[in-house]
Amino acid sequence: MGIMAKKLKDGLKEQLEHFIAEKPNTKLIIIDTLKKIRDKETEQYSYSNDYDIVDNLKQITNKHNICLLVVHHTRKQGSEDTFDTISGSNGLLGAADGAFIMQKTKCVEGKATLDIAGRDQQDQKLHLKFNKINCLWELTKAETEIVTLPPDQLLEKISKIFSDEVQTWTGTATELLELIGEKELQPNTLSRKLNVN
Repeated sequence: MGIMAKKLKDGLKEQLEHFIAEKPNTKLIIIDTLKKIRDKETEQYSYSNDYDIVDNLKQITNKHNICLLVVHHTRKQGSEDTFDTISGSNGLLGAADGAFIMQKTKCVEGKATLDIAGRDQQDQKLHLKFNKINCLWELTKAETEIVTLPPDQLLEKISKIFSDEVQTWTGTATELLELIGEKELQPNTLSRKLNVN
């Protein structure tokens, strides 16, 4: 797409839609920074304005099943809760699916922490060290180990329906239960479970 993104009110959504249409294999778009696409009128940080900005961008990601990473800055004042340092209101975090906050360790050059929170991921705090040779941040320690849930037997059964030849299936919850040989579960329970997953 290049380096010049339009502002939201000047057609950024349409610009992104056009880009995705031209490059349908796109999986990640990075906007660096939020300030550059923000409209002048929405620069006053209200929860509603901030929420709407992220929600507008999320509509594109949901429609095309892509990841949109929006770079934003933190406030200078510290806080016990790292996520309270996000510049602006809580609306930015309220609409986003997740957030990563990287803070350099004040007294030690080349060290940082990365706090992670979100709807579909476990909260984590990662300790990083900058590798000057490769110009990369490398993981040195995770404060919280990632919890690995056991496989869901129902989802495992359903996944066996699909293969390279059969990539989609259409039918009712009752028909799906019959297809996988599940006799204990009610159709409405299956529907709820699939909606959650």
